[in-house]
Amino acid sequence: MTYPWEDGLYGVEYSANGVTIIDGKPTEAGSADCSAMAGSNNTDRTAPQVARNATLAYRILSAHAKIPPAQKLPKEPLRLRFDALISHDITYVGIIQSARAAGLERFILPYALTNCHNSLCAVGGTINEDDHAFGLSAAHRYGGIYVPANQAVIHQFAREKLVGAGQMILGSDSHTRYGSFGCMGIGEGGGELVKQLLNNSYDLACPEVVLVWLEGDVSHGIGPHDVALALIRETFKDGRVKNKILEFAGPGVRNLSADFRCGIDVMTTETGCLSSIWSTDEVIAEYYETIGRPEAFSQLELTEGSYYDSIARVDLGRIPAMIALPFHPSKAYSIHELAAHSADILNELTQAANQELGGVAQLDLLKHLGTDGHIHCEQGVIVGCAGGLYDNIVAAAQILGEKSIGNGYFNLSIYPASEPINLALMQDGTAASLIKVGAVIKPAFCGPCFGAGDTPANNGLSVRHATRNFASREGSKPAEGQVAAVALMDARSIAATALNQGRLTAATDVDYPAEARPYHYDGQMYDKRCYFGFGRPDPNYELRYGPNIADWPPLPALGTHLLLELAAVIHDPVTTTDELIPSGETSSYRSNPLALAEFTLSRREPAYVARAKAIAQREKQRQQGKMPEALALLLRRQGIADEDITIASAIFATKPGDGSAREQAASSQKVLGGAANIAYEYATKRYRSNCVNWGILPFTITPTTSFDYAPGDLLLLKDVRVRLLEGAEEFTARLISGPDVVDIALYLHNLDKQERRILAAGCLINYYAEQNGLSS
Repeated sequence: MTYPWEDGLYGVEYSANGVTIIDGKPTEAGSADCSAMAGSNNTDRTAPQVARNATLAYRILSAHAKIPPAQKLPKEPLRLRFDALISHDITYVGIIQSARAAGLERFILPYALTNCHNSLCAVGGTINEDDHAFGLSAAHRYGGIYVPANQAVIHQFAREKLVGAGQMILGSDSHTRYGSFGCMGIGEGGGELVKQLLNNSYDLACPEVVLVWLEGDVSHGIGPHDVALALIRETFKDGRVKNKILEFAGPGVRNLSADFRCGIDVMTTETGCLSSIWSTDEVIAEYYETIGRPEAFSQLELTEGSYYDSIARVDLGRIPAMIALPFHPSKAYSIHELAAHSADILNELTQAANQELGGVAQLDLLKHLGTDGHIHCEQGVIVGCAGGLYDNIVAAAQILGEKSIGNGYFNLSIYPASEPINLALMQDGTAASLIKVGAVIKPAFCGPCFGAGDTPANNGLSVRHATRNFASREGSKPAEGQVAAVALMDARSIAATALNQGRLTAATDVDYPAEARPYHYDGQMYDKRCYFGFGRPDPNYELRYGPNIADWPPLPALGTHLLLELAAVIHDPVTTTDELIPSGETSSYRSNPLALAEFTLSRREPAYVARAKAIAQREKQRQQGKMPEALALLLRRQGIADEDITIASAIFATKPGDGSAREQAASSQKVLGGAANIAYEYATKRYRSNCVNWGILPFTITPTTSFDYAPGDLLLLKDVRVRLLEGAEEFTARLISGPDVVDIALYLHNLDKQERRILAAGCLINYYAEQNGLSS
């Protein structure tokens, strides 16, 4: 179905044409113009790359690269070192355990361990607090920063205590975005943080830079999530900005508060980009002054002649109140257009959602379309690194005034992103005002963003100022017949909806006093409760373990030849990391690799774990000289001796890895005996990096290759280890499907020498153990 607004750009217009800054404005210009503007006569490099080096993004990358981009060889990656690291309690135990196995002695750069994910998970016993105790003991032993549960969500702590203009931070969370403060944040899997802790580099092919040019001023009732969703809608499709850096500038920037900029910036993860950076001005200088770190500010301005590979022009005045419907932030519409065509849109998205759910449960979005012609929601949540900002919560309170959210099915939960924000809301009366209207104020916690808090009723619809609305990410369990849905909206429209007791309402339709209120920051609770131990490691401090914290099991190296058996074949357009390893209550098991692996693909392909274990058992039998006769006969026909082969499982997915940075999406495959993924492409760099760091060969096939195969089919790769280490990019796999045998081409593109050695070693832990002469 075609809607009349499908060509409408909601105030955002993307162009793939390169632009150059001329007289302070973006102007389409050829490469020759770029070279002239950059004042370069270097003929060894393309002119756009020379002028790209003048962007804010490349100036920061250059300052953090072992060899600046302007001096390195064309195909050599950027080898980056970061100013700080940050993790939360889903990831830091595994990272520290991996680094310990590889020879960690101390944290060589500031590393903050926050506790905002496993503080309210639905798993009983001591599991969560055992992880927290381990984190505090590790901060003492290795010289780290420890942030107790509910003091702050991971990214708000970074904004208040770690960011600095011109700096770079690496976090083990995909929403590591601090560009609006002049600090480039990159979210990656834990393996990349392990590399930094062991004084290695983050290796990156030179990324393209996209200029996001802001003009105009936002309308009454429009908030940062509205701008972000409009931007995501326009740039996510076709991978327009995938693995690129978004650079925000333009006259519209100065009209936005620090919180507003931050609220847009944190959602850039959902565009598929690698990172983001903004020009800075007196607004950001005032922010650094407010949080007591004025020395961290520096002014970042566009350079005349800098070149951008493409541009997204944003007219802030044309941004409408937005809503992103299940199951992706890019499925964004204006609230008014959804209201005008509710039945058609909800029907179409219901069909798409149920196709994605695979028939295990049935979502009915149309049930929320009332007889009055309006869409009715049962829950509102303002939460986390995107929603729980001071300005958002104040605006929600201004809209609600002294009214009531009612005593019906609709409820409203608000999670300030940090205790300093919470304190400010208490002291200026905002929190009291919200409580009086029926909202519930909860502590700093990321749970609703990943399915560990405020799970809606079955087939419920929740509107949330949160980061994602993927399937099951709200906490439902489709395999058990449960299903619910999240629609993303700005806090202002959530408050407007609450004002009408759940009837979907755009904040632009509400007359309220939108008065800016200064944020009075008081961070003394950090000084009293957080442990700041960087530079003061105590190697004699004993680590505290709980029964759920386990070391990594032995992980095998890549053998001479490889026999892969397909354990899952997924033809969905995209497979998210939440499908590869579910979020929610499973998060509590992430300090126990074997226990966590039991959940792998459980909500998408429940038979996967049993299949993978059966394949691993066949490899164990081979090692014991008891290989099943049918397999032994097959290999003898191929001229391969039993002792020269490794049997392992593999997954095919069309485009895996959208979403979270959680490395467990790959490590759980490895723990279950996996050795490869096969895909047409990988949704994100971070997931592909996770595969490499856990010894999962990230094969691709060409778009024209049909992969009409099923679990149980085999792929035989001869001499895979030697060819991998020699730098081969194309591998011939003999695919055996019943009586049929065909050869297909698998590819390993864009792997550097170190990545190939990691894959050959079987994982990053093994690689470092070999480098340091340690047993793996």
